[in-house]
Amino acid sequence: MNPIATPAAVRRPTSAARARTRPSWPVPVALLALSFIPLTAGTLRLIQLAGGPAVIPADARFTGFPIALVVHIVGAAVFALVGTLQFVPRFRRQHLTWHRRAGRVLAVAGLMVAGSALWLTLAYSPKPGTGDVLYAFRLVFACAMVGAIVLGVRAARARKIGAHRAWMIRAYAIGLGAGTQVFTEPLGAALFGTGDVRDDLAKGAGWVVNLTVAEWAIRRPAPKALRQQVARPPVLPTRST
Repeated sequence: MNPIATPAAVRRPTSAARARTRPSWPVPVALLALSFIPLTAGTLRLIQLAGGPAVIPADARFTGFPIALVVHIVGAAVFALVGTLQFVPRFRRQHLTWHRRAGRVLAVAGLMVAGSALWLTLAYSPKPGTGDVLYAFRLVFACAMVGAIVLGVRAARARKIGAHRAWMIRAYAIGLGAGTQVFTEPLGAALFGTGDVRDDLAKGAGWVVNLTVAEWAIRRPAPKALRQQVARPPVLPTRST
């Protein structure tokens, strides 16, 4: 006969079940919060460029309706907002078709962000108060983001899911650098004062912090219960006799 579950087994879920039911909303909520200020500033800039009210200070470098800036802001909004759902494991597992289609959109949006960042860095005069250090940072991290996306897409096509996940997390971390700079810039000014080089380093710290957290997330071992669940074959129920 089939085994009958004891009351203790009913009352106490297994560690694997607890891992599956662990809430997964804190990570996407944190990512949305990190993106809030840059996306708000970008939206206000688009409104201003379209002839709306000047809620934020105007930037003399962008007269008219510069396509590079528009591409950068729109790409960043798509990359940040749609990307948050890719960090919800349960949603990702239950909507694999959506995950694949959204992944293609995110790859294009990420390349828009990185490509327009290179365009803005190379073709436009630097913002007053920034120096050569930030100029180099922008070139390096924009190229790194392009490389991470390309490698992530190639890994997905080769069905190397672990590598795909790692490279896309790195790309997302670079893309959210502006959000972390909201915190590293005032912290750097409070600790070390202001100046072109110190301000540039504080901005660069935003990318470094994000990539450090990304590497920790990539290399963090999966919960033991989930590793055991994957390693063990499923137990099929026996027929009653």
